[in-house]
Amino acid sequence: MTRIVLFNKPFDVLSQFTDKSTEGTARRTLSEFINVPGVYPAGRLDRDSEGLMVLTDNGKLQAKISNPKFRSPKTYLAQVEGIPTEALLDQLRTGVTLKDGTTRPALVDQIDAPDLWPRDPPVRFRKTVPDAWLRLTITEGRNRQVRRMAAHVGLPCLRLVRWSVGEWTLDGIDPGTWRDA
Repeated sequence: MTRIVLFNKPFDVLSQFTDKSTEGTARRTLSEFINVPGVYPAGRLDRDSEGLMVLTDNGKLQAKISNPKFRSPKTYLAQVEGIPTEALLDQLRTGVTLKDGTTRPALVDQIDAPDLWPRDPPVRFRKTVPDAWLRLTITEGRNRQVRRMAAHVGLPCLRLVRWSVGEWTLDGIDPGTWRDA
């Protein structure tokens, strides 16, 4: 029987169970939150991003979720600096060229600010710079891809929350908690 764990990763937590850093100070890892033997992350989520991580004990499922060839959709809520225009959103919808090649087209819309938990530490706020929220769905998972795509079109991310992976969502999962799928 395959075990699938859905975890809401808080900000400033590594998406791995151990910290192999040589920085001298221990960083927070999944082991602080998840004590389920034999499950491993299906993909990564940056330390400065929050949201849904899928963990499983099934290697084939893990590969299907994390390998770009399977085009597993991942949806993010991104607070960006600046006001997106349709022209900027269209660039994301057609794919942008980054240093590691052109991205697949993203589904993207501007949305009202979502009802999310407060982030610790809070996102910096600047009175003179407006911000907006986007919902983006991508079907690949390059390193820091959503952040790089948004920055490429002039909308740097202030906060990034992965809301869903495939059919699984964060619905009802508080930060730092998990549940079986």
